[in-house]
Amino acid sequence: MKKRIIAMMLAAAMVCSCLAGCGGSGDSGSEGSTGSTEEVKKITISVPDPDASYIYQAAEEFAKRAEEYSGGSLEFTVSGNGSLYGGDTAAGIKQLSAGSLQMLILATSVYASFEPGYNMISVPYMFDDQQQLLDYLNSDTGKELMNRVSDMGITTVGSWTRSFRKVTNSKNAVNTPEDLKGMVLRVPNNALYVEFFGACGAVTTPMNFSEVYNALQLNTLDGQENPVDVPFSNKFYEVQKYVSGTDHMADAWLVGINSKLFDGLSDNQKEAIQKAGEEVQQWNVEFMEKEDETALETLLDNGMEYNDITDEGRQKFIEVSQSCYDKFKELIEDDELFDATAEFCGKN
Repeated sequence: MKKRIIAMMLAAAMVCSCLAGCGGSGDSGSEGSTGSTEEVKKITISVPDPDASYIYQAAEEFAKRAEEYSGGSLEFTVSGNGSLYGGDTAAGIKQLSAGSLQMLILATSVYASFEPGYNMISVPYMFDDQQQLLDYLNSDTGKELMNRVSDMGITTVGSWTRSFRKVTNSKNAVNTPEDLKGMVLRVPNNALYVEFFGACGAVTTPMNFSEVYNALQLNTLDGQENPVDVPFSNKFYEVQKYVSGTDHMADAWLVGINSKLFDGLSDNQKEAIQKAGEEVQQWNVEFMEKEDETALETLLDNGMEYNDITDEGRQKFIEVSQSCYDKFKELIEDDELFDATAEFCGKN
């Protein structure tokens, strides 16, 4: 009898031990509240524009999706206005390369000062519309181009399009290159822009963007060119009369992450970032289309006049651009890339 009682006590003790080992709802293992067993990695994304801008909102959408797909093992903060690199985009790229910036979203036209091939995307009238640009970025030629920053220690995790650029001015509507003759036009400090608009007959004036509003107000400039959200967000309707749908140049956003940081992430975290980068590409196209309509309506509601250019007018602009191809090739420094892109776009 005594042996039987002892055996029953040992059995009960074993059951309790097993239950304790299995744990219950109060288990305090290594999983966080997200259910992920991975250490949470915090990453800051730097963008050049304020929180109301297209790119800031696209970055937030990217962050939301990447956090979700990572099971909560990634946490992102978006920093606007280029504040983390003092507004100096060249410095920002260098910092991203060195690792003092974790993630950075900048235009490919800015990267052209480091890799001239990125000028290819901004060749005037090379791309017909957003869809063709999107198809190009997803093509073998486009992917190879967007990944050229890998030599700088930067991994491309997203290639997003930007709205095409339009001309605003205070003199007259722009329908053909002849309408630009003698117009004093602010352009970025990029030889591609200077060459093209000079060939159209404009007096090109490279200028820091921070100085543009005052120059337009004082009439030292007649006009400028940018995606439509720029004159909208900077209230150029106060100093400009005409906005013309020239859609003369494309641009793209390169979503970059420091390669050393990226390589140190888990496979799950890498996949989450890449998936978010791919998905936001299309989300951004739809978002920009809607927002561009609102921006243009605001310009018109505040007294500006809008005109689309005709097919004939567009063809004249294309002919001016094609007359500059030899010069553009010199700036891009890659004939093979130029020819492959022109063939893709039917402009060869």
